[in-house]
Amino acid sequence: MNFYKTRIHIRLAALVATILFFGACKKALDKEPLSNITPEKYLQEEGQLAAYAIARYPDILPSHGNWSFGTFGTDGNTDNMVIPALDNKFIPGLWRVEATGGDWSFTNIYQTNYFLNTVLPRWKAGQIVGNADNIKQYIGEIYFLRAYEYFKKLQTLGDFPIVRGVYPDEKEILTQISKRQPCNEVARFIISDLDSAALLLKASPVSSKNRISKECAQLLKSRVALFEGTWLKYFKGTAFVPNGQNWPGKAKDYNSNYQFPSGTIESEIDYFLTQAMASAKVVADAIALVSNTGTIESPNNENPYFNMFSATNMSGYSEVLLWRQYAAGLVTHNVPVYAQAGNYAVGLSRSMVESFLMDNGLPIYATGSNYQGDDYIADVRKNRDGRLTLFLKEPGQKNVLLNAGQGTHATAIEPTPRIYEPGYEQKYTTGYTIRKGLSYDAAQANNGQGYTGSITFRASEAYLNYIEASYEKNGLIDADATRYWQQLRARAKVNIDFQQTISATVMSRETQDWGAYSANALVSPTLYNIRRERRSELMAEGLRFMDLKRWRAMDQMITTPYHFEGFKLWGPMRSWYTAAQIIYGATDTKAIVSDPALSLYLRPQEIRSNADSYKGARWTMAHYLSPIATQHFNITSTGGNFATSPIYQNPGWSTAGGSIPTGL
Repeated sequence: MNFYKTRIHIRLAALVATILFFGACKKALDKEPLSNITPEKYLQEEGQLAAYAIARYPDILPSHGNWSFGTFGTDGNTDNMVIPALDNKFIPGLWRVEATGGDWSFTNIYQTNYFLNTVLPRWKAGQIVGNADNIKQYIGEIYFLRAYEYFKKLQTLGDFPIVRGVYPDEKEILTQISKRQPCNEVARFIISDLDSAALLLKASPVSSKNRISKECAQLLKSRVALFEGTWLKYFKGTAFVPNGQNWPGKAKDYNSNYQFPSGTIESEIDYFLTQAMASAKVVADAIALVSNTGTIESPNNENPYFNMFSATNMSGYSEVLLWRQYAAGLVTHNVPVYAQAGNYAVGLSRSMVESFLMDNGLPIYATGSNYQGDDYIADVRKNRDGRLTLFLKEPGQKNVLLNAGQGTHATAIEPTPRIYEPGYEQKYTTGYTIRKGLSYDAAQANNGQGYTGSITFRASEAYLNYIEASYEKNGLIDADATRYWQQLRARAKVNIDFQQTISATVMSRETQDWGAYSANALVSPTLYNIRRERRSELMAEGLRFMDLKRWRAMDQMITTPYHFEGFKLWGPMRSWYTAAQIIYGATDTKAIVSDPALSLYLRPQEIRSNADSYKGARWTMAHYLSPIATQHFNITSTGGNFATSPIYQNPGWSTAGGSIPTGL
């Protein structure tokens, strides 16, 4: 386990005059020469606390990396977005227990614990020099960051040790603190940290919304509580929840008599959903949605909702709660280049595109929907939910409106989807690509030199969290949920009568959307449409896999393969390409696209029969959680007997390195 050999390294970046992570600029105040600073003399004044906290942001929070589609590509390998190579988690037998490493890591937790263990006693004793409100802000940030890091562990590993202290490199001590706490206890710990953070943090905006605010803590609390409440609900009775059948934690003496804090799992579910509703409501009531007005192809009549995702300064957008700022020539990325091209080979799925409603609020298959079909991308966009109209690319669109002629990699006019390109740089994987994150400024399209911001949190999620939590808890759409849902749909330019949508929904027509399922059963039309709204609003924002896991939305693929599809290549759009650009044949080594005998729709992962993904995506129950690497059992056991380790493996996985899951 990575408690071993972990040390706090006071880096130069934490002490120099300017720190660019998330746009923060904090100057050192009357410091000694750097060579004289020791851990004992550090974290004693406001500027040091600020620098230490901001240096943790890029290690813990999501933001745009350089040679990728940034946060917009995170939903790749879900039913929303497709990349050329299918992840091993969807090919049973290929995801194996690692010998070392994995998600069982404590580096970031150690960093936050070091700060809290050092600073809190000094703060309570009045020994921290500086502005009192600022000092509280930076302590609140660390509570938040520890919570965020623990939430990542909750999603990947479930049960996890709750570690608040900083410990020496002694095996006996570190083995004892390796005891895994039940997932709901981890979630309660995260919520406690977020409550502490909310008490200390300043309200939004904090300067330029580049630092964590009280509203960020409340939003994350709603996300965590909704995650855990729905996880417990849909995995109830299984090995994935405390006291469920074959729960591996039961085999350890420290968990053998576990009792839920609220008495029963039903009460625990209710507790988390109540917390989710309350914290989401605080944010939703306080923060207005950005408007979807104006046009998107005129620099003088901008659409705030469209431009929010690619602005260089996002502070003026009401619903942005936290964003990372970049700086020309200093901290940059390549998202603008990829947004004007093929999205770094991250394509929208047919399932994602078809799930969007018509602007009259009807599903595409409903009588009177006015759906124009999918023979051409232009037809797909007509009369649709405004979010699809805004963010789905169409050949011939203008990608450059400002500084024409600048940008070494600018793509001024959207081309016919380049489905034939090799690699990732220019490839259009599915034929469907998005404009979320597209900047019209050609100056942003110098290779690797873009500096548009990246959104970390935005308030629309709180609206969605409340709607879902209230329905999951009470089985109805209350007045607040109605108001939030209508506001989201009005902004999307969709008929606000969601009851009309629910009445027109036929669940047997929605089976390509994984969110239509929980535990291998189709959910109700009402719950499905709540999930549909979430899917449409948060497309390409990195939350889809989290949602699919907590909904237990992939069981149906244990027995039935799923085929990722893109646009309707084998229709009139076939004429867009030369014969050499659409070579097909399962055994042809030169094949570029999938055989029309499989489907009229492009299947980018089923081009050659020797590909592991050729027969579609499958699921294994164990894959809802990641395995713990063998190394960590070896370190914490006696005499190589892994049964003596306080750590237990996740359901369905073995402790043997290289092993694959067994059935559950």
